[in-house]
Amino acid sequence: MPDINLNRDSEEGQSSMFPSPRRAALAGLALLVAAGALTACSSGKTTSASTGGQQATKSGPLTIAYLQKQGDQQYFVDEAAGAKAEAGKLGNVSIKVVDLGTDSNKAISAMSTEVGQQVDGIAIVVPDQKIGPQVIDAANGAKIPLVASDDPISSGSGSAAPFVGFDSVQMGTSVGQEAAKLYKQAGWTPADTKVLALYQQGLSDCQQREQGEEAGFTTGAGSLPPVVKVGTDNSVVDAQNKTAAVLTANPGVKHWVVWGCNDENETGGVTALQNHQVSPDNIIGVGLGAYLTCKDWKAGTKSGNKAALFIDGRSVGASAVQVLVDQLRNGKTLPPKTIASTAIVDSSNWQSAGVECS
Repeated sequence: MPDINLNRDSEEGQSSMFPSPRRAALAGLALLVAAGALTACSSGKTTSASTGGQQATKSGPLTIAYLQKQGDQQYFVDEAAGAKAEAGKLGNVSIKVVDLGTDSNKAISAMSTEVGQQVDGIAIVVPDQKIGPQVIDAANGAKIPLVASDDPISSGSGSAAPFVGFDSVQMGTSVGQEAAKLYKQAGWTPADTKVLALYQQGLSDCQQREQGEEAGFTTGAGSLPPVVKVGTDNSVVDAQNKTAAVLTANPGVKHWVVWGCNDENETGGVTALQNHQVSPDNIIGVGLGAYLTCKDWKAGTKSGNKAALFIDGRSVGASAVQVLVDQLRNGKTLPPKTIASTAIVDSSNWQSAGVECS
């Protein structure tokens, strides 16, 4: 899952002085914004009074573009599936899913394309939150309602776009509390334990999750062992590779608590520890997503993946489509925040909780 962020190395903060390809993309985007505004005025649609000057109600067929970073990750696959399922329930709504990878230039280009094609609504998971102003300006200029999915974005003046996703601090707190519970049950102490925190350090969502994890653990356990913070690109491979380097630099640690910004980070860290002969009994890994941690539970394999916070990408995708269609068809103002629910799961209850483990 969710994942939702972005310390993917390729998504880390970028300079405001864009290279030539991005300047070209932005120039094209600006032209399409202007063209979109003129088109909206001549299309027979009247402008609603909702924030951002979004278009009025529409009774006919709707097309919603869902632009996603790292669309091949399981969380985002689930999110797209949820969006399509909700569109089917609502009727006469088509979903166009675009995988942006980790490329902000591709995101800007995709926005240009969707604005030019006059889609009815846009949900976007940006590869880099710094392109938020361009994305919001493009949608507002063309009178297209837009929601930020998973990762919040703001305009140049600091106004947040309507958001659909999770409360990152709350998510991290839940992970930390579960890790603390397992840590106390195991009888571990800070003297022989370290915490491995893997996350994309340039992404605000990941920063908030890690802060919540530390706070939740400290509250639950009373103290926090030394934390080794590792910057990753939020992928399994990078988390695994970076953890191998951490082990070399931290010999003699008996017990490891592992958490991260998403399931990719946590499972990558746990895998690397086990590959370096750290016993699953000496690992407390608490994932964030459950869509990867569940694989060991499904296989019945003894693992350091002890628990996970279940975040359902399907519910986020469905909610994004629902609020956009509600605005387009019923004129309802897009809610500032639509927060999905979460739940802690483990090997005993992941199936009954609804986790889909492919």
